[in-house]
Amino acid sequence: MEDKIIIGITQGDINGIGYEVILKSLTDNHIFDLCTPVIYGSSKIAAFYRKQLDIQNMNLNVINSVSEANPKRINIINCCDDEMKVEFGRSTREAGQAAFLALERACEDLQNQSLHALVTAPINKKNIQSDDFHFPGHTEYLQEKFGTGKDAVMMLASDIMRVAVVTGHIPVKDVSAALSEELIVGKLAVLNEALMQDFGINKPRIAVLGLNPHAGDEGVIGTEEETIIIPAMKKAAELGIVCTGPYPADGFFGSDKFKSFDAILAMYHDQGLIPFKALSMENGVNVTMGLSVVRTSPAHGTAYDLAGKNTASEQSFLQALYMAHDIYHKRQQEIAIHANPLKPSGKVCNGKDE
Repeated sequence: MEDKIIIGITQGDINGIGYEVILKSLTDNHIFDLCTPVIYGSSKIAAFYRKQLDIQNMNLNVINSVSEANPKRINIINCCDDEMKVEFGRSTREAGQAAFLALERACEDLQNQSLHALVTAPINKKNIQSDDFHFPGHTEYLQEKFGTGKDAVMMLASDIMRVAVVTGHIPVKDVSAALSEELIVGKLAVLNEALMQDFGINKPRIAVLGLNPHAGDEGVIGTEEETIIIPAMKKAAELGIVCTGPYPADGFFGSDKFKSFDAILAMYHDQGLIPFKALSMENGVNVTMGLSVVRTSPAHGTAYDLAGKNTASEQSFLQALYMAHDIYHKRQQEIAIHANPLKPSGKVCNGKDE
């Protein structure tokens, strides 16, 4: 059996479904065969949710640091005020602060290599804003912490499809102005590398979507395809990246053409995520590519409308845990391969070097 890794889990917004999907996922004992989970949050709030969800025989091991984690228990590090109260389905400043404190502490442990990977429960992008967190979402925050000099790329992955985006959490009105050849080539390069390194795909095939309806119809409905996207794809091809398109998004997904590719690069958030979530919401995983660390999350948000009802599915969060484990081990395998390349023996056989 592969060595177990330690996965940090951030609590997210305590008034959403974060704790529900976390605790439900950790009732699956197979998790403990793969990893040691460490929740960053509040033992008091976790215990409240355990009772509210009527989860039996679940013991929470409160620890002060990762070094104290028990590999057979659900470990939790207290990061916020024990006096906080859960208010189902409400966006509160206190919940946002608690989400940030958990994320900050987990990132500190990632930086000091106490953790091997991070799985984040959903945050509310509005109430988490503060002088310490001024980012549109997790992706941008983590890029500042763990960036590699390349733009981080948000990708949603499932057993049906993988969809990445060129522009992420920005207003739709700003998408066209944000696009550039350099940006698209950079995103394609990060996506291509991640497909090889994190998913074990030797020569990935990437579909690129157009920005405009009908991919611009050769400039009739927009010029971004002709002036930005196609030139960027040609430059990417010169780098050895296999990418085709640009495809009109509606026909591409409607005709099942997406099944012929290893990944899809959409120009903006909803262009890629609407079809993905329509087909893979329950099992989808959000992966941040282009970081020096492994980070995944469920494909859904805080789901305030489901909070406190014990009806949220844990499948997306569970898949995020499994994917974090798999990506970490694939990266370690890549490191080992490059650290120990095959060397010629120097022996001679039939007059030729072996």
